[in-house]
Amino acid sequence: MNRSIVQSSEPILLVGGGTSNPDVLNALLADCRRHVAADSGADTLLRHGITPEAVIGDLDSLPDEARAQIPPERIHHIPEQDSTDFDKCLRNIAAPLIYGTGFLDPRIDHQLAGLPVLARRAEKRCILIGQSDIIALAPPRLGLALPPRTRVSLFPMGDVRGDSTGLRWPLSGLDFAPGLRVGTSNETNAECLELSFDAPLMLVILPVEQLPALAQGLLSAPEAWPARA
Repeated sequence: MNRSIVQSSEPILLVGGGTSNPDVLNALLADCRRHVAADSGADTLLRHGITPEAVIGDLDSLPDEARAQIPPERIHHIPEQDSTDFDKCLRNIAAPLIYGTGFLDPRIDHQLAGLPVLARRAEKRCILIGQSDIIALAPPRLGLALPPRTRVSLFPMGDVRGDSTGLRWPLSGLDFAPGLRVGTSNETNAECLELSFDAPLMLVILPVEQLPALAQGLLSAPEAWPARA
């Protein structure tokens, strides 16, 4: 197995070249001691006075001015075009949790390209953070402490079944699949939400205000999906 470019025993902030929620980005820059950039996400970190410990990607959008400020040994050029920069980063970071900003906004094609990566790298615990929502792939079992009536949307990346307690509309007995059944705008009816799924194919979407709850839920999830070959 190839050694990861970045290995950490604590959560890592991964910054992409898209738009980041400024409040969340500033909070994560302060909370996370390890900072990695996907291609031109390095420019965002540099503007905040932080030199990324690694820049990973095909480097087709990394400005020359930004590149000149980063030690060459921190720049990791992966030229193949069969995967996105987000995928290149995720498969080369080993950490208990990865916070990803700058991958959901503003272009919808970039948003959509990131979602299959979460399922493809199901063994990674990663939260993508947008302006108003956060997205993560659900582990086999996930417990979340959320206020009642919190919006919870579920989007399948393939055929998947699940179970739940604490949702207004329970999941038991339902077959989810893209183009057939999704779980848009469900909501909690208790302070403890419990979810379980039979495949690494369900995305959980929450309001951005619930980032601490989702991070805690992922970090404390008792099981993880195996890595795909």
